[in-house]
Amino acid sequence: MKLFVGLGNPGGKYARNRHNIGFMALDQIADDHGFSPWKSKFQAQISEGKFGSTKVLLLKPQTFMNLSGQSVGEAMRFYKLTVDDVTVLHDELDLAPGKCRVKQGGGHAGHNGLRSIHSHIGADYSRVRLGIGHPGHKDAVAGYVLRDFPKADEVWLDDLMRGISDGAASLADGDSGRFMNAVALRVAPPRSSNNKPKGEGAKAAKPESKEEQPDTRSPLEKLIGKFK
Repeated sequence: MKLFVGLGNPGGKYARNRHNIGFMALDQIADDHGFSPWKSKFQAQISEGKFGSTKVLLLKPQTFMNLSGQSVGEAMRFYKLTVDDVTVLHDELDLAPGKCRVKQGGGHAGHNGLRSIHSHIGADYSRVRLGIGHPGHKDAVAGYVLRDFPKADEVWLDDLMRGISDGAASLADGDSGRFMNAVALRVAPPRSSNNKPKGEGAKAAKPESKEEQPDTRSPLEKLIGKFK
């Protein structure tokens, strides 16, 4: 079994906060892949499903962000999971909005949800860092992460969520490369080779007019042509 943990705060008040992007990602996965209805367990909301033969448990701690590790630790003990089975999806101030990176282990960089998880299961779990950008000053961080995403962010946010869902099976398999490719195809789809600039396409398609074609006939042929 693999455990996907999304970080956020419980309740409708926080549902669209930047800090809740981890919850949003798990909701997208559950909706797209036919996971079970959410239910309460391990001080969390959980949903279960499969990718091939791999069973995956989605977990959204309901303890508020600062105590997320309690819920994660409880679920791990119940299912006898190791830290290698855990992937945490969370907001990342140090990445531009819409960027996504996979990281194995490391510090918590002051993120209170990660700090709590560190204290309960150690630091060697996998993370999916979801960029929300930085407000520019550390004193503004608390207010920034606890505000809703603005409407201007809805397009890239939707693309990012769908990309994560597209790559969820690869993430469960531990194939971070294929996971990142799935995300990239949503947030930065390749341009078609047929998409030429309008000016270039029009110029290439314009037929040569009769006036522009040189007349290579002899004087006699030109004279005969007048009587045809």
